[in-house]
Amino acid sequence: MARPKQILYVGDTVAILFVTLIGFITHSETDLSFLRHFLAAFVPLTVAWFLLAPWFGLFVSDVISNPKQLWRPLLAMLFAAPLAVVVRGLILNAAILPIFAIVLAVASAFGLAVWRGLYVFLKIRLY
Repeated sequence: MARPKQILYVGDTVAILFVTLIGFITHSETDLSFLRHFLAAFVPLTVAWFLLAPWFGLFVSDVISNPKQLWRPLLAMLFAAPLAVVVRGLILNAAILPIFAIVLAVASAFGLAVWRGLYVFLKIRLY
């Protein structure tokens, strides 16, 4: 059986991937010509998330199994998304838009909160 941290690593990555895909789909950017832009958003966001998440205790056993701690992924993403937007702007040599950072932070925080909430719910139900 997979360990909780491994499940969270995969789940967090899938949640970020899913939110990023939804963002591109809602802007009708679904053909392969947008792959560079997709990766320029997804990779920095994922890296920023995994750099900052440990600082917020998001892989600590007591935190990941406590529903009262679901605020932590939200807060962590509010820091990870702006960092990712800056890196994205540098990669694409594009403007760094504060509104994009806000939208990315809110959407990604929501996606991670849903995933982490599901994880906590299943962990409580199964154990």
